[in-house]
Amino acid sequence: MTTADPAPVLSGEGRHILVVEDDGELRPLLLSLLRRSGFRATGARNGVEMAEVLADAAGVDLVLLDVMLPGRSGFELCRDIRARGGLPVILLTALGEASDRVVGLELGADDYVVKPPDPRELVARIRAVLRRRDGEWASTETGARDRAAFGGWTLDTRRRELTSPGGGRVELTSGEYDLLLAFVERPQRVLSRDQLLDLARGRAFGGLGRSVDAQVSRLRGKLGGRQDEVAGVIKTLRGAGYMLACDVEWR
Repeated sequence: MTTADPAPVLSGEGRHILVVEDDGELRPLLLSLLRRSGFRATGARNGVEMAEVLADAAGVDLVLLDVMLPGRSGFELCRDIRARGGLPVILLTALGEASDRVVGLELGADDYVVKPPDPRELVARIRAVLRRRDGEWASTETGARDRAAFGGWTLDTRRRELTSPGGGRVELTSGEYDLLLAFVERPQRVLSRDQLLDLARGRAFGGLGRSVDAQVSRLRGKLGGRQDEVAGVIKTLRGAGYMLACDVEWR
């Protein structure tokens, strides 16, 4: 039997947020904040309780996930969630190093918030992630513009799949997919690091510009390019940013 905090039934269509936080003082505060903001909210103290809630509770819309948990870390749990599908994840972290936050984003987290969170900022970030995911799902349901062809490659936005010119499937992390989608939606246009952070994650991550360079480098590798190339599918414009240097045909 789970010991997770129960979620009250609210009137209306409040989105269901699962808060995975082992701090016995912070977790109730987060649940209270979310409920006052119109969400349904359920608490869990660790990965075991998180799994029980995800298995038993219908319609969890987003997971607010602490990084430093007893047992399996939030990084490991984020990887598990990503492996099972597209449930949005926001990391809740007290870690001060930018590199630690980059790890979470590269594992597929949609956003992160540093503890102790500002209540209004936290609610705004949750709503922003949900809006972005709603937009992706709406596009999927309508079937509009669901395949982008560029330079022999094909990106299926309905299935979130990249196919090589030879017909092979190329695995993308959530961050790599978001970055590539930002490029293919804006071909032949120079995008700065800050713009790419905004477009790929829904907000600008101050001080994390290097994470974009790392993501672009990995994406180039999967597109058959080199880290230092100034031509090809993704072109570097020194001092300006990056550009998808080929035309895109939407099907």
